[in-house]
Amino acid sequence: MRILHQDRFKGEIKLQVEIADDLWHLYNIIRPGDLVFSPTYRRDETKTDKIRAERAEKKKMTLGIRVEKLEFHEFDNRLRILGVIEDGLKDIGSYHTLAMEEGEWIAIIKQHWTDTDLDRVRRSVEDSKKPMIIFVALEQDEAVVAALRQYGIKRLAEIAGPTGGKMYEQKESGDFYGEIIAKVKQAAVEGVPIVILGPGFAKETLQAEGKRREPELFKRSFIFHTGQAGMTGIHELMKRGLGAEVLKDSRVAEEINLVEKVLEEIAKEELATYGPKQVRQAADAGAVELLLVLDTKVREANMEPVMKAVEQSRGRVIVVSEHHEGGKKLESLGGMAALLRYKMPA
Repeated sequence: MRILHQDRFKGEIKLQVEIADDLWHLYNIIRPGDLVFSPTYRRDETKTDKIRAERAEKKKMTLGIRVEKLEFHEFDNRLRILGVIEDGLKDIGSYHTLAMEEGEWIAIIKQHWTDTDLDRVRRSVEDSKKPMIIFVALEQDEAVVAALRQYGIKRLAEIAGPTGGKMYEQKESGDFYGEIIAKVKQAAVEGVPIVILGPGFAKETLQAEGKRREPELFKRSFIFHTGQAGMTGIHELMKRGLGAEVLKDSRVAEEINLVEKVLEEIAKEELATYGPKQVRQAADAGAVELLLVLDTKVREANMEPVMKAVEQSRGRVIVVSEHHEGGKKLESLGGMAALLRYKMPA
């Protein structure tokens, strides 16, 4: 993401969407009630002397939408913003949906930008400069290629060797490692780290083949041993926090580690609490050092006071994605949990 313009008096920040992960950040920055401007297409229904209006072609225009609802579609990397047209050449008061994609700009006007929102904007600018990570989790006869995105880990391909099942893609030539390398090449960009993991020796063979066939691509490849392959093995690696030189800057790794830290404190019945009621009580008392909130909870109207109370007491708020292992565990805790400065009375 790139900041194009900022007007603190109006409460406006104009942003350029540069990569798919920026849409995920916008999904967490924009709230119902915000006013957003962006280029869009809308049909110009022209009236004639006929009973029905002629259905004209869609025209590109810039509209201002008062947001009512947001939808993030991770599989096709699209963000849909539904609301009422409040600013534009026509159709004021009508509903319209902005379909945000890479390469477009959006201006967001809020009555109040929270510290959490501003931190998300800052982080989205920083994250766009960092390469993502490609994972290859494999055994002798099957492999999964996945990408670490800012909102979680996305499976990209499944490949089988000569003995693999029908659910996997398979080349007649039987070039198992060549197929994996081809999939990695499709997904990777220059300088991207490639993490190769699994329980057996196939990972070493893949790295050797990768360096032989695509030396530049596999120049930054790392090998890690895990008990299982597939997506389970990738989540195992992330939870263990291995490969600090590769994963230390990833947002997903940070979120998973923080959720695990909260779970450890809860198990010890020490400096942690969870659940909406308990977290709100701790926030009102100024006891929250770190608040973890599931991204789906952030858009609930009653979350704003809680986050504001934590920020005013100099606590830190982290929005956790629902799309990875840490998010699933936080969801089981009611969607919010906190590390505390001191133990709250029972």
